[in-house]
Amino acid sequence: MAADPRQKPDNPRGAATRTKSPINNQARSYLDHHRKVARASAQRLLKTPIASLMTWTVMGVALALPVALLLLLTSLQGVSAGWESSARITAYLNMDTSVQQARDIAREIDSDGRILSVELVERDQALAEFRAASGLGDALDFLGENPLPHTLLITPQENARTAESVQALVTFIEGLGRVDQVQVDLGWLQRLNAMTDILARAVWALSLLLGAAVILVIGNTVRLAIENRRDEILVAKLVGGTDAFVRRPFLYAGAWFGLGGGLVAWVLIQASLWWLNGPIERLAALYRSEFALQGLGFEGAAALIIIAMLLGWLGAWVAVKRHLDDIEPGEIAGG
Repeated sequence: MAADPRQKPDNPRGAATRTKSPINNQARSYLDHHRKVARASAQRLLKTPIASLMTWTVMGVALALPVALLLLLTSLQGVSAGWESSARITAYLNMDTSVQQARDIAREIDSDGRILSVELVERDQALAEFRAASGLGDALDFLGENPLPHTLLITPQENARTAESVQALVTFIEGLGRVDQVQVDLGWLQRLNAMTDILARAVWALSLLLGAAVILVIGNTVRLAIENRRDEILVAKLVGGTDAFVRRPFLYAGAWFGLGGGLVAWVLIQASLWWLNGPIERLAALYRSEFALQGLGFEGAAALIIIAMLLGWLGAWVAVKRHLDDIEPGEIAGG
C-alpha cells in the first residue's frame, strides 16, 4: 500500500522534546526543592526572632567595623592625593644672581617636560610685596640692601605631582647653577602616606580576624541547630537522604544569617556616617578643606551583603562538615 503523501512525517522536534522532558522535569524539581528549602530555612529563623537578631547584630558589628575603617582610609587617601596634586616647588637663587641669569634659569627649568609653569619673582618685586603685606615699611627702610633673593615658583605637570616625581624634580633643580635652596613641603605628606599604609595593613588584618570570627559565630549557631535537629537528621538518613539533601537547609540558614548580618552592618555604617558627617564638615570648613567621609554606594552595599552571605555560608559549611558526619543511623540501633 502506497504511503499517503498528505500524511505528515514524524516530528523529530517532538521526539527531541519528549527525550529532553525528563531532564527538564528533574531540573525543575531540583530548583523547586531548593526554593522550598530556602523558604523553610528563612521561616525557621523568623520563628526565633530574638536569637536570630542577636546573631545578626554580632555579625553586623563584626562586618561594620573594618568596612567603616576602610571607608575612612579611602577618604584620607583621597584628601592626601588632592594635597599632593597641588604641590609646588619654590627655588631660591643665590644673592649674587642677576635678573637676566634668573630668567635664563627659569627658561631652562620651564623647558623640562615635567614642568607645567615657572613664575619668576624678582627681588625688588618680592620686597615690594613684603613691604605692602607686612606693614613694616619704616623698618625696611633702615636696611642697607634688599635681603630677599630671586625666587622661582615651579608647578609640575599633573603626572609629575607624586611624592617620588617631585623629589626627582627637586634633585634636578638643585643641580642647576646659582640655586641656593629648594623647598617643597612634602615631608609631612610622605609621613601621612606612610601612616596610611600602616593603617591599611592593620585594617586588612583586622578584617581577616573579624571575618574568621563571623565564620566561627555562624558555625557555632549552625552546630546548635544540628544538635537540636539530630533526630530529624537520623530519620532523613534512614530513608535514604543523601548528605547534600541533609546539609542543604543548614547551608541556606548560614546564607540567611549572612544576609541579615550584612544588612545590619550596612545600617550601622550609614548611621555612623550620618552621625559623624556634621562635625567632620564643620572641622573641614575651619581648615578650608574639602574632606568628607565617603559612603558605600550601591555597589559597595551589594558587595558587603554578598561577602556577608558567603561568610555565613562558609561558617555553616564548616559546621556541617564537622558535625553532620558524626550523626549516623547506627545511633538508633545502638540506643
